[in-house]
Amino acid sequence: MLEYRFDTQLLIDGENLSEDEIHDYIQNNIEGADANRLDCLIAAGDDELIKIHFHTNTPWKVLEYCASVGDIFDVVVENMERQEHGLKG
Repeated sequence: MLEYRFDTQLLIDGENLSEDEIHDYIQNNIEGADANRLDCLIAAGDDELIKIHFHTNTPWKVLEYCASVGDIFDVVVENMERQEHGLKG
């Protein structure tokens, strides 16, 4: 059984975005894989577009936060536990 079962990915479109601020907020406020793991949080981009990748059990919290800082799109939430058993995630 996986500790964090949902692979959460999305793009945030906005103005004056800060990948460091977004990364720190998610890392400090939403339970998920920490920075010492291979499946850690990724928040990369520039001040207008940020890509998020995070393994968590509460993907809706990631989506809610990201929607509060910009327009979210290309949202993908995959259940890695189902994938591990050969099912659609």
